[in-house]
Amino acid sequence: MELKERYGLRGEVEHKVWDKFGNLKIHRPFSPNQVQDAGLAVMADRILKDAPGSEDGVDYIATGTGTGQAVTDTTLATEVTDSGLERTAGTGTRVTTTTSNDTAQLVVSFSVTGTVSVTEVGMFNASSAGDMVAYQTQTALPLVSGDTYQITWKLVFDQA
Repeated sequence: MELKERYGLRGEVEHKVWDKFGNLKIHRPFSPNQVQDAGLAVMADRILKDAPGSEDGVDYIATGTGTGQAVTDTTLATEVTDSGLERTAGTGTRVTTTTSNDTAQLVVSFSVTGTVSVTEVGMFNASSAGDMVAYQTQTALPLVSGDTYQITWKLVFDQA
């Protein structure tokens, strides 16, 4: 008898925006993202204690105003570097989606200081440069000064 194992990695992202008074003004529930080729390499490296690679852990989320990145791209098309939306380290935890602790979750909150329409987001393994591990494009998310923009990103490991 042949044993066939099937495992998968899928990502999903949730977007929330609160106005300066604390009212939730935009909520985009969890939707799929694209796992980048570099992301697969980072995950494989991080599993093994003595792996020969030197991949850093994933801890950063960046926003952008471009679109159309392929799985081979390692950067956002147009990363935002101002307006309080600069690449930021998040709070990482393991949470349960299907099986206990099967999901890596990263949450970042941005305090918006300008006017920007975010159309892409990326998860990275460095505070600048580094590799984009996962990517999502979206219809323009309009942000204005005083908004709080929270991104919750989940990488779910499951049996396919």
